[in-house]
Formats: sequence, structure tokens, C-alpha cells
Amino acid sequence: MIHLEGARLAVSGPLTIATVATLEDEGAARVAEADRVVDLSGAGPVDSAALALLLSWTRAASGAGRKLSIVGAPPALLSLAALYDVDAILPLAR
Repeated sequence: MIHLEGARLAVSGPLTIATVATLEDEGAARVAEADRVVDLSGAGPVDSAALALLLSWTRAASGAGRKLSIVGAPPALLSLAALYDVDAILPLAR
């Protein structure tokens, strides 16, 4: 689920292959309309589909000339990002 609070885009619930397709379009539109902080502190469980979702949102924000920051990423997501060597491309706040 996505909840917009000002510049903060709070994402909650599972971010898995079974759920990310329902979040893709709304999230991409939201990050393209303004600078955003994506808060994942309510997200979980996650799998590699979460990385694909976040990479897509990062591209959407960049393509619209917007800044994006990702905060509250669960440890499992950080581990996957490092494993797939995309932690340097994702705007992960640590």
C-alpha cells in the first residue's frame, strides 16, 4: 500500500513478486510529480521484485528531473541490493 504524506511516500506491506505490480504505476507517477522520500519502514517481507520496483521508481524520478531518497529500507532489502550490486544506483539513505 502507498500513502502520500506531503513529500513522503510511505510504502507498507509485502514487496514481493506477488504484490509489486499493483504498486508500480501509482508509485512511478508519485515520484515523477515532485521530489520524494520513499519510506519503507512499514514494508516487509521483501524479495528481489522490490529492487525492480525501486529501480523503476528511481528511473521515473530521474526522467522527470526529480530527486528521490529511500529511507527505512529493511535489512533484507539492503542485503539484496548489495548482493545484486545495485546499492550504489539506488538512492538509499543509511
